[in-house]
Amino acid sequence: MEWSDSGLVLSIARHGESSAIVHLLTRAHGRHAGLVRGIASRAHRGALQAGNKVSATWRGRLSEHLGSYSVESEATYAAGLLDSPTALEALNASCALAQTLLPEREPHEAIYDGLDLVLDALSHDDVWPALLVRWEVGLLQELGFGLELETCAVTGQKHDLTHVSPRTGRAVSRYEAAPYKERLLRLPAFLTHGQTEAPTRPESDDIMDGFRLSGYFLETRALMPQTQALPPSRARMLGRLFR
Repeated sequence: MEWSDSGLVLSIARHGESSAIVHLLTRAHGRHAGLVRGIASRAHRGALQAGNKVSATWRGRLSEHLGSYSVESEATYAAGLLDSPTALEALNASCALAQTLLPEREPHEAIYDGLDLVLDALSHDDVWPALLVRWEVGLLQELGFGLELETCAVTGQKHDLTHVSPRTGRAVSRYEAAPYKERLLRLPAFLTHGQTEAPTRPESDDIMDGFRLSGYFLETRALMPQTQALPPSRARMLGRLFR
């Protein structure tokens, strides 16, 4: 069997002296592993770093086999972040989340496209944090743990939504949230704006609230049932971003 696809490098684990098992998030074939030989070659050293984009061809005798990859570099996102430790931690955190949470060999094109967009934006410090929050919220949606952020859980109204219930994952309006807001998660405005509204650059507090929101539900709904935790790189990213 053989197929070709674009892929984002999620992880590389050495296998023997000159090979590695590489996990890619491919657009049409999902999270998929394969053996890459000659890992120390110049071409592979440049391409096979977490967060980079490659053109990959997978070959295996049967579809359930590990198989092998041949890869060529498409975009070296990681190389441009060596002087940006916060963005580099964001790259590592997003790749680790995809590696941990996405089922193997199950296509999630929206998650692939979103992660590709985030990685491409990591050189723009005023852009990528909000994109990463949106990607994490989208990851929850793809995994079946989607948050309901469009209408108030109590009144059904679609405006002035300010909080989210940690129990239900549903939005709550300002008035209805007021008596309970100490027990609710803040909902940043940039997660409620529709496509027809003029985009605004989120404030730092809104970005922090967005990461708290997505992180809470990633941890409690997706990771804890698998006895997993949020990747340490995500905490390091937040520490650098909001210090």
